Amino acid sequence: MMVAPVTAPILIRGTGLLGTSIGLGLRAAHYTVLLSDPSPTAEAIAQDIGAGIRLGDAGEDLPGLVIVAAPPEAVAVEVANALVSYPEAVVVDIASVKIGILARLLEMAADAETALTRTDLSRYVGTHPMAGREKSGPVAARGELFTSMPWVVCPAVDLSTGEQLSAETAVADAVQLARTLGASVHRMDPSTHDDSVALISHLPQVAASLVASRLQDAPADALALSGNGLRDVTRIAASDPNLWVQILSANAQPVVEILYGLREDIQRLITTLEAPTAPGGQADIAQLIAEGNAGVARVPGKHGAPPQSFAVVTVIVDDKPGQIAAVLNDIADIGVNVEDLRMEHSAGHQVGMVEVSVLPGKREELAQALTNIGWKVVLS
Repeated sequence: MMVAPVTAPILIRGTGLLGTSIGLGLRAAHYTVLLSDPSPTAEAIAQDIGAGIRLGDAGEDLPGLVIVAAPPEAVAVEVANALVSYPEAVVVDIASVKIGILARLLEMAADAETALTRTDLSRYVGTHPMAGREKSGPVAARGELFTSMPWVVCPAVDLSTGEQLSAETAVADAVQLARTLGASVHRMDPSTHDDSVALISHLPQVAASLVASRLQDAPADALALSGNGLRDVTRIAASDPNLWVQILSANAQPVVEILYGLREDIQRLITTLEAPTAPGGQADIAQLIAEGNAGVARVPGKHGAPPQSFAVVTVIVDDKPGQIAAVLNDIADIGVNVEDLRMEHSAGHQVGMVEVSVLPGKREELAQALTNIGWKVVLS
């Protein structure tokens, strides 16, 4: 278990992006990590980049903690096998949905023909690290992937009574795992977790994919006008279809409930835009946009603090090596902290625009100082 000395082996079952990243982070924290994956190639790559050693190459020490990093559809069976195979170990999964996995485990525990028992579930804790990359596989793994990212811990419960099944010692191990990897721990019941990710993760994926699908037959001339707005909206549309089939299928009901509301808003906008000059039409469009303003204002800002409005200073840079670093070095010398940063390219010109977000009181100071140094600055 995680509360044991750092020499206690930890087994990671699944060496994709997340499993391998966990291995790298735990190895950096001096834990002994064992790796197991149905793919010998993925397993070998994870070992080669330093995420741990393959289970088959390890000694006879049994793991105190098993981390199941399998695809969502395989998680319940993998968790059950780990609980039975390692009767002293705590078992956690890192899947992005929780209720379906827990329901399947409860079914298996109630089946007299399976080796899993309800008592075994005291050693199981569902978790979900809210981190990832557009790239996949062990070669994309990063040990710092989870630093400052939310990691949800969902103790197992009886879905009929709400009684907690996970032992608090097992929950403590799950929490320690997340903290060891630098994550921010959030404890939730499985149902609240699934409802939450349906809104803040699964809905954005669906929306991005639907918008991006409209681009398939778009004229090249239209796409040539693309800016950061389109890129921001569609960035996550480049996700793995096979993974999202599993995620959306496993969390279908919460996602559907949100989509019902989105459908109402879309139909409302369609009706308004069919006659935009009709009485009340302009006000309805404004109201819809204002509702979006109110929603985005509730998204937590830097470090999870309450959102605040930053001022933007745009610096025009040449499209050549070293320009962005030079701007940031000059800003550091001026003594102004950068709260956020984004890049936008100028269509048809060999320049880029670095949009630097700073505290409102620092906007004029930064703009003037950068101008004095020789940068071309635009205040928006």
